[in-house]
Amino acid sequence: MDSMWWFVGAILLGVVEIFTLDLTFLMCAGGAIAGGTVALAGGEWWVAALVAIITAGLLLGALRPFLLKSLRERTPLIETNVSALVGKDAKTLIEVTDGQGRVKLAGEVWSARTEEGSSAIPADTAVKVLRINGAIAIVEKK
Repeated sequence: MDSMWWFVGAILLGVVEIFTLDLTFLMCAGGAIAGGTVALAGGEWWVAALVAIITAGLLLGALRPFLLKSLRERTPLIETNVSALVGKDAKTLIEVTDGQGRVKLAGEVWSARTEEGSSAIPADTAVKVLRINGAIAIVEKK
């Protein structure tokens, strides 16, 4: 009867994995299955827990990085949010220096700066976003 809870836990962890798609909960589910197998074979609860922890740790440390690398090679990571703005074109609204400025980026007005020590970029100039630092776009002249 104790083994049933291990398998129910594994199923619940598998369901959570469906929503996260990070392979972390899947590895923990593998540990729960290993613990359930020990409990089903008549092992003590602490042995089943130890087996579950060790198995989940091994899966997280050894198998998960390999699987993530394989997935990323087949399906490139699609950048979202501010990461998707890096490399995009923008237009300066006012002069942009290494201390202040504003640009129109993706239909929105952003605070902008140039790289430290770079020359100022005048208004109405096309620029390229190098990176996003908090809520500030770091830009360079195109």
